Amino acid sequence: MRLVLDTNVVASAILWGGAPRMVLQAAREKRVQIFTSTALLAELTDILGRSKFDRKIAASALTIDQIVDRYAALATPVRPSPIPRIAPDPDDDVVIATALAAKADGLVTGDKALLSVAGYQGVRLIGVAQTLQLIGAA
Repeated sequence: MRLVLDTNVVASAILWGGAPRMVLQAAREKRVQIFTSTALLAELTDILGRSKFDRKIAASALTIDQIVDRYAALATPVRPSPIPRIAPDPDDDVVIATALAAKADGLVTGDKALLSVAGYQGVRLIGVAQTLQLIGAA
């Protein structure tokens, strides 16, 4: 299964674990393939740099760059092409474009507004719980 993880899912997996981390674990175990783009890695760096996450980052004993590099090593990079406005928030269109470039089966997000899109050109937008069900069924 080919997946693109929205940065909210990646940040949650890195900082808190739980179900989002199980998706990353499935990638480590080669049960799924994860794809990303330069834009999504830059957004992840920005998110992890927010002061509200300082304690979590410090507790990891890693720098933000090391954390992002480790995620980047797990994911395959793709180069998204511009797409028309699709998502309720235009900033989310790059996530959809990355999924299209990756020919992903799913775009995994916790963003309720983005989940309202449901799908676009064969890419399903799905939550973490649904993703874990699909991984378990695969």
